[in-house]
Amino acid sequence: MFIPGMRRAAVGLTALAVAAFGAVATSPEQADAGPKPVDVTLLALNDFHGNLEPPTGSSGTIAGQTAGGVEFLATHLAELRAAAKKQNTITVAAGDLIGASPLLSAAFHDEPTIEALSMAGLDYASVGNHEFDEGAAELLRIQNGGCHPVDGCADGTPYRGAGFQYLSANAFKTATGKPLMAPYAIHKVQGVKVGFIGMTLEGTPQIVSQQGVAGLSFADEADTANRYARELRRKGVQAIVVLLHEGGAQASTGGINDCVGMTGPIVDITNRMDPSIDVVVSGHTHQAYNCDINGKLVTSASSFGRLVTDIDLKIDRRSGDVISAAANNVVVTRDVAPDRRQTALINRYKTVLGPVADRQVGVTATAITKTQETLFGTTLGESPLGNLIADAQLAATDDEQNAVAAFMNPGGVRADLNAGPVTYEEAFTVQPFANNLVTLDLTGAQLYCVLEQQFVTGRTLYPSATVGYVVDPNGTTGTVADPCAGTRVVRGSLTLGDTTVDTAATYRVTVNNFLAGGGDGFSALTGGTNLVTGQIDLDAFVDYLTAQSPVSAPTLDRIRTTAEVPAA
Repeated sequence: MFIPGMRRAAVGLTALAVAAFGAVATSPEQADAGPKPVDVTLLALNDFHGNLEPPTGSSGTIAGQTAGGVEFLATHLAELRAAAKKQNTITVAAGDLIGASPLLSAAFHDEPTIEALSMAGLDYASVGNHEFDEGAAELLRIQNGGCHPVDGCADGTPYRGAGFQYLSANAFKTATGKPLMAPYAIHKVQGVKVGFIGMTLEGTPQIVSQQGVAGLSFADEADTANRYARELRRKGVQAIVVLLHEGGAQASTGGINDCVGMTGPIVDITNRMDPSIDVVVSGHTHQAYNCDINGKLVTSASSFGRLVTDIDLKIDRRSGDVISAAANNVVVTRDVAPDRRQTALINRYKTVLGPVADRQVGVTATAITKTQETLFGTTLGESPLGNLIADAQLAATDDEQNAVAAFMNPGGVRADLNAGPVTYEEAFTVQPFANNLVTLDLTGAQLYCVLEQQFVTGRTLYPSATVGYVVDPNGTTGTVADPCAGTRVVRGSLTLGDTTVDTAATYRVTVNNFLAGGGDGFSALTGGTNLVTGQIDLDAFVDYLTAQSPVSAPTLDRIRTTAEVPAA
């Protein structure tokens, strides 16, 4: 357990706010009387999402600086190792290294990212929810190597697997009760042991397609961490680090090394962790923070390789206890020399990818953003790009499956579209998951229930232009057990193609297979019948861009409030 202690300056950068702690089990004064403590440096990242090339737009900046790109990340990691003792440095990650990746990585099932991070010296990584995007068998292939069972070795070279160890203590094979991956690892540094427990967020089944988590069960993060912390202590490990793919967020006034008004699941999870756990490297929320939560050092390095968290541990050589821990989030600036091996890797895959990425698929008359509008004080409104995607999905299924409406989940819209020509790569970046469209039958009553479930899950479904309805901000919100009990959607206001929905009638509706399986908490959609699987969502989007160019941003008038539409 830790209490606030000292502070330190950033390595090789302008001094930043730094979290630091002094240990209860072994005080610095006691350590001074014995052998010199062992200095251990952890270099941590999270939520890389296959961003080999520098991210663009707002995704490529942080703390007022352009940042990211694996060529620069590798250089910064090398410099940080050189500033510390290289042999005492361990590089770790807190999940979502792959999945929702740009085309350069995703076209090769994220093998380029695994190769790049292995080459950059990554040692251990927890498994994030996106590591399950293609299922457990594919994750094991990513770890162990071998050509893809369908696409083979698309770049013409063998895939040798990850040069680092994925860890997941709380993802279990349902049939056997055994962990899918190694739950933890023990790393020795100058005779002292450091234990790393990998943790996937418990809610993974709610945000990954059902095919991706088939045959798996996910346990509580804190309970599982405590279980394996006890096991590590029985093996003589007193310095324990949890690599947790779950996180939180601080207030907007906080900087990358602050912890202002911290909220989110990470707070409760950390508060329930055993005092023997010293450090929690977290992720998932794509936020940057540097915190003391319940005496533990808790960090996150934002996303896309824009930050590296530099964590310094002092470990008592005799007891193995952590004496102190200090952290600093370092910006991965692009003013350093790019790593030549990473440049060569990127160029090799870009050559193999060929002209596909640069093929123009459409034109936008204006920039079309994924930004949600504010609806009665919250970001529960529509999105220009989300609406456009819903329109594309309806266009792909209205004739083929007689669909009369389509809905798109907000988490599936990953990037903005700039004004002007749209390349295949840009369209892919917007919709990288390769979900299939699914058209199904829902009654009018079920449609109302789906819309009410938005206010239970806190996620808006972007509707096609055929959909219109009115929301009452003073209505009641349903519950997880009974979302249909909500009254936020004004009854009688829901229309499809200007026709009022009859609760007893049946309608053909298109969503992606993620939503059809109850993803994002929309369990009401699993009650649909007569399901027909259609084309990939990206193909529908590309076809629509090509057919409708030049495309403009749709108006945001599909969801209105009682303030805009007074009650009759």
